[in-house]
This record gives sequence, structure tokens and C-alpha cells, in this order.
Amino acid sequence: MEIDYLREMEAKSAHDPHRCNSSSAAAAAPRVVVAGPVIVGAGPSGLAAAACLKERGVPSLIIERYNCIASLWQLKTYDRLKLHLPKQFCELPLMPFPPHYPTYPDNRQFVEYLEAYAERFQIRPVFGQAVERAEYDEELQLWRVTTAAAEYVCRWLIVATGENAEEVVPEMEGLGEFGGGVVHTSGYKSGAVYEGKRVLVVGCGNSGMEVCLDLCNHNARPSLVVRDTVHILPREMLGRSTFGLSMWLLKWLPIHIVDRFLLVSSWLLLGNTARYGLDRPKVGPLKLKSLSGKTPVLDVGTLDKIKSGDIKIRPGIQRLMYKSAEFVDGRVENYDAIILATGYKSNVPCWLKNSEMFCEKDGLPKRPFPNCWKGECGLYAVGFTKRGLLGASIDAKNIAADIESSWKETISQSKYSPCFIQKHL
Repeated sequence: MEIDYLREMEAKSAHDPHRCNSSSAAAAAPRVVVAGPVIVGAGPSGLAAAACLKERGVPSLIIERYNCIASLWQLKTYDRLKLHLPKQFCELPLMPFPPHYPTYPDNRQFVEYLEAYAERFQIRPVFGQAVERAEYDEELQLWRVTTAAAEYVCRWLIVATGENAEEVVPEMEGLGEFGGGVVHTSGYKSGAVYEGKRVLVVGCGNSGMEVCLDLCNHNARPSLVVRDTVHILPREMLGRSTFGLSMWLLKWLPIHIVDRFLLVSSWLLLGNTARYGLDRPKVGPLKLKSLSGKTPVLDVGTLDKIKSGDIKIRPGIQRLMYKSAEFVDGRVENYDAIILATGYKSNVPCWLKNSEMFCEKDGLPKRPFPNCWKGECGLYAVGFTKRGLLGASIDAKNIAADIESSWKETISQSKYSPCFIQKHL
């Protein structure tokens, strides 16, 4: 899928119902009074929250802007994607992966797992419900969640749209003049369409590295833009996953000692990555993750392609020109296409109004993990921990326990009954 990003992003901002939209719902839109929490987002985090609530006898309603669960996984992932962590660190609460699944399930298997999860807990999201506005009604002490189709009124609101709701598209001088195909990784499927082409991949996280490897495997000629330092670790050490080994070591050792172990082991297994233009940060990989949320790259074969010269490392882009790029070191090279592996961001500030829980700048909870799941007036967040699915599961369990404690008391009060609410709206 190749697109002109200047036109595409303008069109999406103006017309795409799945993106931020400040317009209000039509006056004739029906009002739905929800006895339990409303969960915004039917991704893994939203499903986990709904399942944990149901296990405690609390009903909930998920509303989802797309037409399927796990839209990021179903609509915006590339063909070769697999979970970067072993399956035991990615399973949702109350239901493990099937035992026959491999250690690192692929995208299709993960989606099948999520669909089975929704079926087991009888989770039935309402699809096509892009939230335009959610605001707490001080007089009624209820949340009002507005979509183009309806207004949902509830006592509790759970934000499960996650850290990856919207694509990040950086501003680059000359992007409109490039003339070649430009696509975000959300629209990238396979390197097959790039065979024989010179491709510039912008972004050196796990996605950018893996896309470069996929391009090499399809006989394309990729270059990778590396503007910052990056930690690259082997996916496995000593016959165990690097992540799993790290979690085990952290039970007994301080984080700086574990970081030192990871760096020494990586140097022995991978060599000095700085030789290839991949300088490491001064802060260790686990410490950096805890401070900034920046995830280390778990190498699945890309580094060997960099060492062999099949993948070229390039510095930041100064400007783009027709079918070419000028880098900050003055080098100019020709390219047929650009792939933006520049990640995603939260879209919560676009629709959640007057909340003290989320930061307006980045749309993430102001309080750090492990206290980022609870806000004011029955507002909750799940999946904003910067710790992947493991963090989302912890959030979901905490939220369900907290809501259960006040669920029976709340529904017994007449002011929260559907008839009372409908009468006073």
C-alpha cells in the first residue's frame, strides 16, 4: 500500500471517522444507559478488562471504532510479525495460550487466541463506535461517552485505546516532493512488492529492524535511518528468552547488575554494535525501559544483514528530494520508496475531556506504573504501562477488583438506576 502522506494525512484528519473528531453526535442519536463500566477499545487490553470484570460478576460494554477486535493486530501488521516475547509473557488473564502454540506465536495465531478469548468470556463489543467525546457529568456523577451513533452513560469509564492508537508520521522537509511510495508500517504487509527496489526505512525499533530483514529476504535493498542510540539484545541467551531471563534475574539482583549482565552477554554474542553505526545508550536497557518506555531491540537476524552490508545504516534525514534523500552528514542517495517505522501514539486527548488522569501532551497517564490504572470519578486506564501485555493484565486485574468493591453498593442506589438516569438526562 503506497500513499502520498501529505494528501493522505490531510484527508484522514478531515474525514476519517476512526481518527480524532471534535464534532458532536447527531441530536437524534439514541442514549444508552450502561449498568456497568464502558470500555473504550476492543484490543487485548479491553478484552482483558472485560474478562476480569465478568469473572467478578460485573457486566461491561466494550465500544470499538473498527469492525473487529484487536484492530491493530488484524489491520495494521505485516505478514511476518511474531510476538517478540515468549507466549507466557503475552497471555491475557484467566486463559493461557494453547499448549501446541510455538514459543513465539505469529500474528495469525495471536488473533485466533484473542478471538477464542472473547468467545470464552462471551465478550460482544459494539463495533463502528468511534468516540468523539467523553466527559464526566458533575451533576449526575456519571460519564457521558458520545459517538456518532449513540451516547453511552455509565458510572465507570475504562480507557483501553492504548499507547498505539494513532500512527506517528514525522515532519520531513521535502516529503511532498519525494515522488516515490511512502508508507507507515501500519500499511506495510510484505517485502515482496519491493523486490529489486531501494527502500529507506525510517526508525530503528523492533518494527524497523524486522521490516529491513523482511525486505532483504525479498531481494530489496534497504537502508535504515538510525538517528539515536539503540540497545540491541539477542532474543535468547543461554537457551532461554532474554526477557524471561531478565525477569528471573530481577527477582534476586538489582536492575543495574542485570543490565550489566545483559550488556556483557550481548557484546559476547553480538559483538560491538557501535562498529556498524548502532551506538548504545549510556543507560542500561532495563533501566532505560523503566525510565522512558523505550524498548530494546530483540534481534531476530537483522544484525547479521547489517554486518554483511545487505542493510545500510544511515544517519538522520536532512531533507527529501525527488526519489532521493539528503542525510545530515551531507550524503545524498536515491530511493524508490520510504517506509516509516516511526511508531504510534495515544489519541486520548482528542476525545477525553476535563480529565486530570492523562497528560495532554502525550495522552498517557500522569502517574507512572504501577499506579497508572486509576484516575478520578470512576475513570480507569488499562494498557498504558509501557510494559506490553504483561502490564495490561496487571491493570485489568486491579481495575476489576476495584470496581467490584463498589459495584453492588452503586447499583443499589436509585440515582444510578436506568430509569432515574433517563429521567434526569
